[in-house]
Amino acid sequence: MKKPANLKGKSNPLPGFGLTLGVTLFFLSVIVLIPFAGLALRTSQLSWADFWRLATTERALAAYRLTFLASFSAAVANAIFGTLLAWVLARYEFPGRRLLDAMVDFPFALPTAVAGLTLANLFAANGWLGRFLVPLGIKGAYTPLGVVIALTFVGMPFVVRTLQPVLENLEREVEEAAATLGASRLRTFAQVILPSLLPAITTGFALAFARAIGEYGSIVFISGNLPFKTEIAPYLIVMRLEEYDYTGAIALAVVLLVFSFILLGIINLLEQWTSRFQH
Repeated sequence: MKKPANLKGKSNPLPGFGLTLGVTLFFLSVIVLIPFAGLALRTSQLSWADFWRLATTERALAAYRLTFLASFSAAVANAIFGTLLAWVLARYEFPGRRLLDAMVDFPFALPTAVAGLTLANLFAANGWLGRFLVPLGIKGAYTPLGVVIALTFVGMPFVVRTLQPVLENLEREVEEAAATLGASRLRTFAQVILPSLLPAITTGFALAFARAIGEYGSIVFISGNLPFKTEIAPYLIVMRLEEYDYTGAIALAVVLLVFSFILLGIINLLEQWTSRFQH
């Protein structure tokens, strides 16, 4: 009986490497590289003195400070509480678990402006939560705390969805072996579970941090947009555009772009560093 011809490499329904690479580079150029090139070209028309003057005004420095500090605080909060939430969803079965799991993606589906308006109503002095928190001195609306709350809301799914599959795929036998050898729960978590989770936690933290830096819609209503107090850098860019100060907006955008590239490099270094704990 004649053997069938070797069809290895011919059954792949996807096109070849050359075509797929060409389409990928074309799509990447149109969506990412060309806009960045246009921004860089427009920036090159400014002298270094003008660029520095526009990018380092007192109002801009205050906006940078709030943007990065609030984004970092929100990312830390998401790394802590997002890890706990992912742990509960991955390790326990309880009534309403599927509903809670679906609600994690709610910030993805909800328009950010609607989220900001809802949070502002909740934490205002006469809101459902604000009426109890404001008398205690906790002001969640029109303060830097409100910015952190909004950024925590939009960044939370990144941590949970990054950690959840890692937790679900962890081998329980290793934990059982540690318990058999007399390790306490705390020691088992610190020396067995945490090293496996650390790369995912770092990635989730970095994703939440990067998402928060560019956030705009959810902060507009809850922050109050007070210059030098609750104004973030993306909102200041929009204000410059509304004032037809395009060079000022470009200078601010370039600063955020440079920080984003630096953050991307730091993320890659952290992922390489944390991956060593798995070996």
